[in-house]
Amino acid sequence: MNQAKKDAMDAVAIDHFGGMETMKLRKLPVPEIAADEILIHVETAGVGVWDPFEREGGFAKEFGVKPKFPYVLGADGAGTVKAVGKNVRDFKKGDRVYAISLASPKGGFYAQYAAVKAVNAALIPEKLTTREAGAMAVDATTALQGLDDVLRLTLGESIIIIGASGGIGHMAVQLAKRMGARVLAIASRDDGVALAKKLGAEVAIDGHNNDLALRETGHGSFDTALVTVGGETTERALDAVREGGRIAYPNGVEPAPKKRRGIKVQSYDGKPDPETFKKLNRLIDSGPFEVHVARTFPLDKAVDAQRALDDHYLGKLVLVPA
Repeated sequence: MNQAKKDAMDAVAIDHFGGMETMKLRKLPVPEIAADEILIHVETAGVGVWDPFEREGGFAKEFGVKPKFPYVLGADGAGTVKAVGKNVRDFKKGDRVYAISLASPKGGFYAQYAAVKAVNAALIPEKLTTREAGAMAVDATTALQGLDDVLRLTLGESIIIIGASGGIGHMAVQLAKRMGARVLAIASRDDGVALAKKLGAEVAIDGHNNDLALRETGHGSFDTALVTVGGETTERALDAVREGGRIAYPNGVEPAPKKRRGIKVQSYDGKPDPETFKKLNRLIDSGPFEVHVARTFPLDKAVDAQRALDDHYLGKLVLVPA
């Protein structure tokens, strides 16, 4: 199928895996779509902490994908459907959607257009802007799958969310509350603590405080924990998980949480699927939901955006390709 014909688009691409110097703004053909794909006019693209890993070739190696250069970066984003494949039934031209595209040979979301499998996309909940939705897909699905599929969090349980002011963490706080849990948030600095409390955490503690004692909770008093940041503070916080409790963390958290006697510690990959998108949209629609966007960058400043991943910020960074 060739709806795009030979139209050109702006995209940030690399000709080989490596450092930030490999990222260049290019004119590339708009990707063609297959029968099971949709073409998205990208209005906002998430800048994830995993993007440097992708730029260095980590995703291609992990997924056993032979890279096709020039390789367009960007794992998630949102925009408007411009074309649909002949077998696609759930979307139509003009729909607002958010989507995930990991190591796709057709490129990612650091571009004006992205072609994605329809099963890796979802309609944007009405209460969210396209800008917010573009920052959400990977982080929110990873948060939900950790809480629901791995931890199997249930009504009335207590959970520690470590990294609660980051991309995955601040969404996990809100989703856990919607699932009926009591939340202790370990966040980053005073502004992170304030955000976690605003989003519904009963207790929020600054993870940069080396005197972290969890005084409000006590040793071994929590049922579960979702870990998005590793390290010494994380290990001290996990002392509050009871024997028989559960700990989950997305693959890529370094250092990974240590094994603990009598506690199930499990890693997982966040993966897009239609059922997860449906659950996520239902939870978002059930009440106020904030996707916190810390900073927005134009497409030609993608290098600055990836560099800013090393700065202190809350929530997520985004690119605006338009």
